[in-house]
Amino acid sequence: MSHEGYHEPFESLSTDVVDRHRAIISLMEEFEAIDWYDQRASATTDDSLRAILTHNRDDEKEHAAMILEWLRRHDPELDVQLHKYLFKSGDITALEHAGEDSGAGIGDLGLGDLREEPPR
Repeated sequence: MSHEGYHEPFESLSTDVVDRHRAIISLMEEFEAIDWYDQRASATTDDSLRAILTHNRDDEKEHAAMILEWLRRHDPELDVQLHKYLFKSGDITALEHAGEDSGAGIGDLGLGDLREEPPR
């Protein structure tokens, strides 16, 4: 029987896919908890409760970072994308096209842009 989060029969999934699924679900739960604590800390008028909720929220951020790192180590394409976008400055969307003129990249067969006219 399939788990609610699986879109294919569990029996047909590799252990790697199942473990990544576990990590992704856990990451989602950590971010959900971060959001809940953040909202509660913002809404309370009690400073001591806000301090506890903020502390708990930040613990969830640590958990999320640990799971994200595990996922990065177990998903080569995620590793590529995280290296491309994280800890960069400037326009995030501009990073998508940065380096495209430098030749073949991950997933590129080295053919370049086939829409352009070849040099003569």
